[in-house]
Amino acid sequence: MTASAATSSALPSRRLGIIGSIVGVLALIAAVLPHWVVPVLYPPPPADKVIVDTGHRLKDRLIARVKGVEYQAPPREKSTGSQLSEASSIAAIALGLLAILLSVLALVFREERLLAGVAAALGAGAIAVEISFLAMGVLMLIVILYVVANIIGLF
Repeated sequence: MTASAATSSALPSRRLGIIGSIVGVLALIAAVLPHWVVPVLYPPPPADKVIVDTGHRLKDRLIARVKGVEYQAPPREKSTGSQLSEASSIAAIALGLLAILLSVLALVFREERLLAGVAAALGAGAIAVEISFLAMGVLMLIVILYVVANIIGLF
């Protein structure tokens, strides 16, 4: 047996770790990039338009309640930007879970631990980024509701 044959059999495989790391990087890109790119390409509607539309819907809902008729909300189409954001969130979580799965499989098949760890960290990081954006949105909603309730005088 030659020296190169002995060293090649001693090196652990890296296939699943490398694939998992690539999937983890894609997951992280899908989690982070759309929060900066999508609003630039498809800007959200101006705040005054959103406020006016919300006011009209509230007025229509109150009129329907006074008349005793069930309120039928007009169908709203999702903008391209919101569709892309939703798709990227789903892709980020799915790819993050896939990277973690590939990391676990790499450990099961006794591949190199460093690449398996990198894949798991990238997948978990992508999922954490998505959860953090969700948590920031929930906190902003709570703050807005608290301010509105405070202005109305509920607190």
